[in-house]
Amino acid sequence: MANKKPNIVLTGFMASGKSSVGRLLASKRSLAFIDTDDLIVETHGSIEQIFATQGEDAFREMERTVAKDLEAQEGLVIATGGRMMLDQFCADTLSLNGQIFCLSASIQEIQRRYNADQGGAVRPLLAGADETKLRRLYEERVVAYSRFQQVETDGRSIDEVVEQIELVLGNG
Repeated sequence: MANKKPNIVLTGFMASGKSSVGRLLASKRSLAFIDTDDLIVETHGSIEQIFATQGEDAFREMERTVAKDLEAQEGLVIATGGRMMLDQFCADTLSLNGQIFCLSASIQEIQRRYNADQGGAVRPLLAGADETKLRRLYEERVVAYSRFQQVETDGRSIDEVVEQIELVLGNG
């Protein structure tokens, strides 16, 4: 049985706007919004605690489980963790029933957003990070993100980013 409402999957670097854009996009399209990091937190506890007690490998396995669970569902807007779609299994699984968009931003914009959001999402890979570590992580990932449909977010409001995605999607 073919799915009638494919998912919309948002990926991109930390602080690229996946959750903010995803919530508004889901609302405008009358779809459910899912944040993969939130799903993991609900089941396993804080991401910071998972990294501290079980390690990054355990967290990445949790992401794979979430990807498999979500692949069987339809009509979702899914905001993925910053590295989740760089895992080939997660990317392949979520693309089976989803159109993937990568929210992109310059390193300068990522730094600005990250610094402005110190009370927001916990980002264990950046704990105590300096600008050099952030830039290195960004450069490692930006090439891998390029395989997905790019949606530029620099200088755009959340509404404008959602409008751009909706133009690609059509009236669906």
